[in-house]
Amino acid sequence: MQKKSVLISSLLAWMLSSSLATTAVADEVSAEKVKKLIEAADEARKQAASVGGEWRDTSKMIKKAKGLLEKGDFVAAAKLANKAAKQGHLGYEQAMSQKELKMPSYIHYE
Repeated sequence: MQKKSVLISSLLAWMLSSSLATTAVADEVSAEKVKKLIEAADEARKQAASVGGEWRDTSKMIKKAKGLLEKGDFVAAAKLANKAAKQGHLGYEQAMSQKELKMPSYIHYE
């Protein structure tokens, strides 16, 4: 019985602390920070595009993040901008890693 109450108390404490952390993040996000995140995401997208590694949805995410910023939804805009930036970086890494890819002789494509 005591283990159960300790577990429930721990779970409640964790839930309360995570909700407070989310509130703190929401308070820390400002329009200026989101603009910088969107600019960083666009730079990452451009870097990926420069080597042919831009992913399909990255520019769509950036456009949507700009719209959310204009509406004042800073938290959602920041999350989307971070996701777009990650896609930009991963697209660049993917393109660079496959640059020297050697295909087997039996695969022919043009």
